[in-house]
Amino acid sequence: MKTKNNVIYVLIFGSFFIAGCKKTAGTSNETAEVQIWTCSMDPQVRQDHPGKCPICGMDLIRLQTAGNLSGTLDLDAILLSKEAAALADIQTTVVSRGEAVKEIHLYGTIQPDERRIHALVSQVNGRIEKLSVNFAGETIRKGQTVAGIYSSDLLNAQQELLEALKLQSSQPALLKAAREKLRLWKLTDRQIDAIEQSGKTSPVMEIVADAGGIVTAKKVEQGDYVNPGSVLFDLADLSSVWAIFNAYEADLPYLKNGDKLDYTLPAIPGKTFSGKIAFIDPVLDKTTRTAKVRVETANPDNLLKPEMYANAVVRSALKSTGEAIIIPKSAVLWTGKRSIVYIKQAGDMPVFKLREIELGPSLGEAYVILSGLSEGEEIVTNGTFSIDASAQLEGKRSMMNNPQAPAGHSTTHATLTVYGACGMCKERIEEAAQSVKGVSKAVWESESNTLHLDYDAGKTSPEAISRAVAKAGHDTEKDRADDAVYDALPPCCKYRG
Repeated sequence: MKTKNNVIYVLIFGSFFIAGCKKTAGTSNETAEVQIWTCSMDPQVRQDHPGKCPICGMDLIRLQTAGNLSGTLDLDAILLSKEAAALADIQTTVVSRGEAVKEIHLYGTIQPDERRIHALVSQVNGRIEKLSVNFAGETIRKGQTVAGIYSSDLLNAQQELLEALKLQSSQPALLKAAREKLRLWKLTDRQIDAIEQSGKTSPVMEIVADAGGIVTAKKVEQGDYVNPGSVLFDLADLSSVWAIFNAYEADLPYLKNGDKLDYTLPAIPGKTFSGKIAFIDPVLDKTTRTAKVRVETANPDNLLKPEMYANAVVRSALKSTGEAIIIPKSAVLWTGKRSIVYIKQAGDMPVFKLREIELGPSLGEAYVILSGLSEGEEIVTNGTFSIDASAQLEGKRSMMNNPQAPAGHSTTHATLTVYGACGMCKERIEEAAQSVKGVSKAVWESESNTLHLDYDAGKTSPEAISRAVAKAGHDTEKDRADDAVYDALPPCCKYRG
C-alpha cells in the first residue's frame, strides 16, 4: 500500500482538475457515465458512489469520469473530461521541423586591450624633481611632459654634446654619437636641438610620454630616486577595448572565431554593442570550468570602461542537425534517466498517452529531439504535470512509475476478470498478481473488473495468477476466494451482492 505522503499531493491536485463532469441523463440507448469517489486522506479508497471514507470518516470526493470511451481506451492512456482539461489549462502543439539555433548566454566584463597597455619608464638614474601627472585616471597625450628628473649622467651627456658641437667641423661623427646617446635616453630631437641652440646644460630634464592613454597606475612620487627601467606610470589606450566573457565547457563546441556576438551593459541601458569573437582561450579555468572568449570593440566615445559588466547572446546554428524536430522545454518531463512527453490521441476527447523520447542539444527554451517523436504528432506543451498527476493517481505509466518487463524474456499479455469494489481492492489485487514470479505488470480496472497482465509465460500462467489473487480475498473468473478471507476484508471492499 502506498504511503499517504507519496500520493497526497497528486491526489489533491488531481481531484481538483479531473473532478467535475456531471452525469448525463441519457436516453434509453445511452450508457450513464461512471463516477469514481475517493478520500483525500486515503486515496486507496475508491467507490462508485458518494459517502464516508471507511477508514477516516471524511466525505468522499469525486475523482474521475470514465465515460463511454473507457471500454475502448488504451490501457496506458489518460482520459480527462473537457472541463478538467480546461481547468488544468492543457495546451498542445503539433510537432514540426525547423532550423536548430542554439542561444548561448555569456557573462563577462570590459577590459583594456592588452596590446594597448603601455608603461612609461625612466631611462636613466636620477631623482624625480617634479611631476606633471598627479593621480590615476588622468589622460596623457603622446609628447606630453609627465615629469622632470635630475640625473648626473644626463647632465654629463649634455656637456659632451656641447663639446662635440665645438668639434663638429673636424669630427662630425663625435657629434652624431653624442646626439644618439641622448636619443637612447628618450630625449626628443626638439630637446636635443634646444640644448645645441642655447649652448647651456639643464640640471633637470623633462621626461616626455612616448605614448598616450589613461593613467591606470601612478608608481612614483616627487623626490623618489629611479633607475633605468623603473616604471613611472601605467597607461591604457581605451580607444579600443576587449569584452571578455566566460563560456562554460558545454557551450564551447557551439562557439568559434568569427561568430557575431551582441552584448549589452547594465551601465548603458538601451544600447547594444556588436563584435566578432577574436579569440577563445584553449585552456579552461580549473576552478570555474570556463574558457575566456574575447571580443574586440572600438570605443571612440570612451563609453566602455574597464570592469563594466556585460551580458552577451550568441545564436549558433547547429549545422550537424539540419532541419530537426524541435519542441518547447515545457513539454518535457525529465527524471534524470528518462525524458517523457504526453501525446494527444486522435479524436475530440482529451486523451493522452505517455511517450519516452531521446533529447538532443538544448536550445535555451527548446530541445532538439533525436528520437521518439514524428513530425505531425500533437504533444502537450502546458499542463504536462497535471496529466502526469492523473496517471499516478490511476496507477498507470507516469514520470515516477515505469514498470519494465525483465530483460531477455518475452512478455505475454492477458486479461483476467477479478471482482472488487474500491481503490483498496485495486492495490490488493495488483500486489497479489505482481507477487507471482514472472509477472512484470498488473493493472486492474474497477469499471470493468478486468485485470490486465504482462507476464513471462515460461515462469507463470493466468491460472497461477488467479489462485494468488483469490488467496488475497478476490473472486476471479477461475477461482473463488475463501469465505473467511473475504469476510476479513474492510467494509468498503465487499463486492459480493
